[in-house]
Amino acid sequence: MKVNKKGCCADVTAADEQELALINRLARKKLTAEEVYTFTVRLCDNEVDRDGERFENETLEELARLFVGKTGIFDHQWSAAGQVARIYRAEVADEPETITAAGDPCRYVKGWAYMMRTPASEELIARLEGGILREVSVGCAVEKAVCSVCGKPAGTCEHRRGERYGDKLCYVSLQGAKDAYEWSFVAVPAQPKAGVMKQKRAQEGMTLRKLAQSEPACREELAALEREAAAGRRYLDALRGEVTRLAGLAQDGVDNGVMRSITEKLEESELLELKRVYAKQAERHFPLMTQLDHSVETAETTRPDGAFLI
Repeated sequence: MKVNKKGCCADVTAADEQELALINRLARKKLTAEEVYTFTVRLCDNEVDRDGERFENETLEELARLFVGKTGIFDHQWSAAGQVARIYRAEVADEPETITAAGDPCRYVKGWAYMMRTPASEELIARLEGGILREVSVGCAVEKAVCSVCGKPAGTCEHRRGERYGDKLCYVSLQGAKDAYEWSFVAVPAQPKAGVMKQKRAQEGMTLRKLAQSEPACREELAALEREAAAGRRYLDALRGEVTRLAGLAQDGVDNGVMRSITEKLEESELLELKRVYAKQAERHFPLMTQLDHSVETAETTRPDGAFLI
């Protein structure tokens, strides 16, 4: 499951020799302190967000390692033209004075980022220093999302996010960081303090059915769509059978197996047109006969006593 989590930009830092050494591991040439602009970002934390989800502490540790070297862009638009900064180190920081809704001390992933000082980046740096650009959102993938109450996959149990069951708050626990894609400057935070703007995307091996089953509100709609799809498949199967039958009547020597195989590749509109054409051809070969025909007079003259002839 891919999620986007919002955080915020933090203080601007000066690049000393130790910081420059870390930056230069990512650069193709040796950079100087005058060439780079550095700042820190709060990428994501372990607070329960407005969608009722949160990263577990172990997941934060994994994300801190994965985000080193990842690029900073705008609004999750995966374009090389939008690359403006890069994380050169990251760690999990403690905020013990803040207790999360889950009841444990707050922790967050802190990243150190750098960008090049160029004429093109002057406006961006000014917006950072002026506090205009603050919120950031991270794009990452996690292995599983489970209910904090029972441990079942999210959306498969009766527990509701935000409600308490005994002393347990129900939320979706995001576990096992698989990858960190990027972090973006964004406009609107959706999570208190850290902020979140989530965008779920199908992870590798994910199907539409699995994605819908993970959302309780979608399960009923999915079931209705599957019933309608089944009815549609029965209709098309009957239509293909009728086209195959009519083709056999309209054209001598047509192999039914071959014709059926051809119809399997056709859409409804194509099948309906073939049905119309073959029906006309079949009617010419086998014209409809009435049960009683009064168009031709019988050669034999009716006799009054004909009913008594033996």
